[in-house]
Amino acid sequence: MELKQFLELFNPLPGNHYIQVTTKPDATSAALASLLEEVNGEFRLAVYAEEEFPLSSELKNAKVQFVKNFKTPFRALPRDNDIVILKDILNTHANPELLLRIAYTTLANTADIIIMEKKNTLDIEKTKELLDKFEFRAPNAIDVLEEYDLVMAKKMHMWGNGL
Repeated sequence: MELKQFLELFNPLPGNHYIQVTTKPDATSAALASLLEEVNGEFRLAVYAEEEFPLSSELKNAKVQFVKNFKTPFRALPRDNDIVILKDILNTHANPELLLRIAYTTLANTADIIIMEKKNTLDIEKTKELLDKFEFRAPNAIDVLEEYDLVMAKKMHMWGNGL
């Protein structure tokens, strides 16, 4: 997996918090953990899996929560994350709208949400409309990973839900 272009989407600052919500940590998870470690930030991982499993050594400093089923929301404090990455979960979760509400609440103002799904499984236009419905602005489809469709949008200060 070529991650150079993917990592160019991020510009972590000291103390930033990123959370990746996924069904399986992979090279993107390890790369983000490393990127945040370099700036003394915190990488958080919410893993949807029926059973907990050991994580790779690259994720040893990640703050991890395991979520048992696809009806349950992940946990995140309000305005506590600078980026939320929903990877391989939006199409799988029983309530994708709930995931977007939690993402909106946990993001700081002007922070980003990234939705990643395996190539050709994401209806990009529908996803952009859904993001707009939940007050995320300027959604863009970005082709930086061979295996994934990626849509990125921003939570804008003083727009929408006012959080």
